[in-house]
Amino acid sequence: MYELVQAGEKSYYIQSPAKIGIYLKNDTDVYLIDSGNDKDAGRRVRKILDQKGWTLKAILNTHSNADHIGGNHYLQQQYGCDVFSGGIEAAFTENPFLEPSFLYGGYPFKELRHKFLMAKASKTKPFSDPAFPHDVEVIPLPGHFFDMVGFRMPDDTVFLADCLSSAETLEKYHLSFIYDIDNYIKTLDKVASMQATMFVPSHADAVKDIRFLVDLNKKKLQEIAAYIMSACIEPTTFERVLQRLFVDYHLTMTYEQYVLIGSTVRSYLSWLRDKEKMNAYIENNTLLWQCVTD
Repeated sequence: MYELVQAGEKSYYIQSPAKIGIYLKNDTDVYLIDSGNDKDAGRRVRKILDQKGWTLKAILNTHSNADHIGGNHYLQQQYGCDVFSGGIEAAFTENPFLEPSFLYGGYPFKELRHKFLMAKASKTKPFSDPAFPHDVEVIPLPGHFFDMVGFRMPDDTVFLADCLSSAETLEKYHLSFIYDIDNYIKTLDKVASMQATMFVPSHADAVKDIRFLVDLNKKKLQEIAAYIMSACIEPTTFERVLQRLFVDYHLTMTYEQYVLIGSTVRSYLSWLRDKEKMNAYIENNTLLWQCVTD
């Protein structure tokens, strides 16, 4: 863990729970793609940079989930570097209390207010700022989170953030966090049509051909959507759907999994409702879901 791996002529990544990318601008100056999940990750990054004689110029954040921005605060203090973020992700990065609040749907109780869901705040600049490296292409990849992006480096290495889960993760956990199902599907289609010398997903192996992994993620999404519809043959509540999913897929519920998977299931229900495949109605002051049958 935290091994430096070369992905392209000028691109590297640090093998960590969420891969940390590195773009070597010249002999000494580097840009990070995300910063890991906490202060300790930041320290490990700094150690690697010091060993290589590299200086951190800025951090390019793909999105604002805590495991991707957790090292921002420490590294910004150490280097005085810029942090670049876009759209709603910038608001979450500067106000990280928003993440557990959004996931829970209200003020989060103390077991949700920790570094895995709430990083320390860091100041950001937009991708349009003149200091942003002009030779790096910003690629919109919404779906997993609000305004998530990827980055294409000048050596044609593409960092894909969290738009794909590994085969092992899909086999073990079945669900990955998704905020917007419709945009997520569009992002998968977009990634499947991309060409690059190397693709680096944050939570899967770096590969030259990404299409197989895209297909696996699409199939799992379709499987989960079909499961949720089958769980709503009879009118049922969101909580009941979530409980059945955890039982049938042999998952273990924790507070974190409740908000992450629960939020994802709500997103599936909303998507199915918008596609007119699911009805939602209130009966006896209870919101019920029922799939549409022919």
